[in-house]
This record gives sequence, structure tokens and C-alpha cells, in this order.
Amino acid sequence: MTALMPNTAFDFHGYRVVIAGGSKGIGRSIALAFASAGAAVSVCARDHAALDEVAREITALGADVHVQSCDLADASAVNDFVEASATAMGGIDVLVNNASGYGFGDNDEAWLADFNVDLMAAVRASRAAQPHLAKSAHASILHTSSIAALRPRPAGPSYAAMKAALSHYTMSQALALASQRIRVNAIAPGSIEFAGGMWDRCRHEDPSRYAAVLAKIPFGRYGTPEEVAHVALFLASPWAGWITGQTLAVDGGQMLNG
Repeated sequence: MTALMPNTAFDFHGYRVVIAGGSKGIGRSIALAFASAGAAVSVCARDHAALDEVAREITALGADVHVQSCDLADASAVNDFVEASATAMGGIDVLVNNASGYGFGDNDEAWLADFNVDLMAAVRASRAAQPHLAKSAHASILHTSSIAALRPRPAGPSYAAMKAALSHYTMSQALALASQRIRVNAIAPGSIEFAGGMWDRCRHEDPSRYAAVLAKIPFGRYGTPEEVAHVALFLASPWAGWITGQTLAVDGGQMLNG
């Protein structure tokens, strides 16, 4: 294996990191950030081509990688992925639950998509990973929530409600797992823009909405997936060893403007 080029303040050599939903956007950036810091990484997603590309990028960083196609709405597939990850890497130290069903409607289909992916995939992956995490000296679970969970909103009620449930689950889970020294935290990104993502599409398809959201971000720009990944590294690191049960907003002050 080639030597890693240090480009991060964190050192995750010896860590085994599982990322449920990591082929693009925030999940991809989290996977690459952990790999850059020395961790072995296992990533799942539904898109085979995107997974192969992530695997190539991680390998180029000199890190060990395991990838597996997985529909995170499928309970048995989630369990299979977590167990395969633990086998491939020899254990699990960090679990990152990053998937979303993106059910922005108010029909049953949207609610069930968000329930099964945003909430239950995290519950199921955590349950499967817990026996492995309990053996780790630096165990941590990270959930990707959203600032949508923290304020009422007229659009996308199912997405917001399930992210709110995920943030509440973070607190309950942290309390339940504290005796096993497993820390649990969540990250609540604001509006994050990346190629092919929702805000990138909005910039081209609905520029007035894109501009209206941008106007509410005090820093005057959309966030990047890498900025969320940096927070994931911090929360999984020993520097955050006394932090558990928290949801941290990463939004450039977006919530300050309502």
C-alpha cells in the first residue's frame, strides 16, 4: 500500500470507518476525508458506477477500501452491508449514516421513503454495527441530519420530520450506548452545493429560488461537502471525546436568518 499524503489535521490510521450512503456529495467527501486521514473505509450506495469511482479515488489515496451496492431502504441489505464491512476491515470503529430518501412531497410515498432511508436505515445500521463498535477503543456513530430538522418549514414536511426524528434518536442512542463508550452525534448541514446535487440543479432550473436561499446565508455562498466532512472528522476524533448526543449545524449561519 502506498504512503498516505497528509493533508488533514486528523490522524485516523488504524480506524475502520463504515459509510452508509457515500457515493456522491457529502457522503463521498466524508469517505475521502477519512481515507486521506489514514482510515480504512467501507462505502455503500445503489449506484455501481459511482461506487467504483469512489473506490478508485480512495485507493489512489493509499487507503484500504471496501464497497458494496446496497439499497438502504432494505433492512436485510443494510445488515448484510454492515457485516460485510466488519469482515472486510476486521471490525468497525466509526459508523456514518448519511443516506436520504429525499421524499420532499406530502404523500405516503414521500413519507415512507424518508422513514425507511433517513431514519430506519440509520437505526438498522447502528443495530448491526453495535456489537463491532463495542469492541472498539474509539467507537463513534455519526448521523447526517439537516437544519430542516431544527425549524418548521412549509415544503418537504416528511424530510424535515424524519431528520428531526434522527436528531432526537441521536440523543436517545447516545444515552443508551454511553455505558459501552460509544459516542453518538449528528451533523445538520445547511444548503450544500456540489456538481449534480440539488442546489446545483436548482441554480440552472430555478435560479430565483437559488438566489433567494443564497440571500439567507450570511456568509454569502452555499456550503461545500468538504466543509461537512471536516466536521465529521472532528466529531469522530479523540478531540471530540467528551461530546455525545449533539446535533451540530454546519450552515454558514443560515439558520440565523430563519
